[in-house]
Amino acid sequence: MNPPAPLPAPRPVGAGHVFLALLMRDAVVVRRELIYFLMRTAMQPLLFTIVFGYLLPRMGFVNRGYTSALLPGVLAVSLALAAVQSVALQMVADFGFTKEIEDRLLAPVASWLVALEKVVSGTGQALIAALFVLPLARLIMGPIAGLSLGNVGLIIVVTLFGATSFSMLGLFLGSVIEGTQIGLLFGIVVAPMIMFGCAYYPWKGLDAVPVMKYAVLLNPLTYVSEGLRGVLIPNQPHMPIPMVLLALAAITALFWRLGLRTFMKRAVG
Repeated sequence: MNPPAPLPAPRPVGAGHVFLALLMRDAVVVRRELIYFLMRTAMQPLLFTIVFGYLLPRMGFVNRGYTSALLPGVLAVSLALAAVQSVALQMVADFGFTKEIEDRLLAPVASWLVALEKVVSGTGQALIAALFVLPLARLIMGPIAGLSLGNVGLIIVVTLFGATSFSMLGLFLGSVIEGTQIGLLFGIVVAPMIMFGCAYYPWKGLDAVPVMKYAVLLNPLTYVSEGLRGVLIPNQPHMPIPMVLLALAAITALFWRLGLRTFMKRAVG
């Protein structure tokens, strides 16, 4: 009797294939929970749209032209909420009660690629949320004076930069916040960020309050709101687009560095 033939040696799996596999897994989860994902990320911006973009203009408390300043801000909030929640909440769960991060760290890729996959996944989810909110907000508000989709290239660049920078922020927050402190994420970080991120008023309008005008420059949402305002409704007062892109690039690099450091520290710990 001949001895059994030896089994072929397993083929090595490239880091790119593992990265795509992790990304596809997150995509499948989002597809299965798409309704809950959209409810979680789009509900607040759409409620603001109904109150400030539909009810108040028709009641005469604000000018109809206010919707031109509001629409880009609503999109920016959708983008920020979706990106931060998609990355930070998932990581709090992964590091906390599900311990799923342990399985991911056993994947045959460098740990920093696991962190990067979280950011890419969060960026994709933020884009889905923004694409969902834009037509609904436009429908609720009615005609928007000055709205233009002509700057397609700049719209894509600003949107991608905004989604990526907030995914990086989510990586940092998800690595430093414990599960028992998750309330702090919304009470101390997200809520002030939305209210003071120039989402519901243009940055130029803060000329009347100079201290606030410079204080909000510390808020990443300010640059996303102003960038979308500049590329979607160019006739509205807004920051120069090169300044917006430079700031978003710096924010992205800063939070990637901080987020990766805290992620690696907690993963090893």
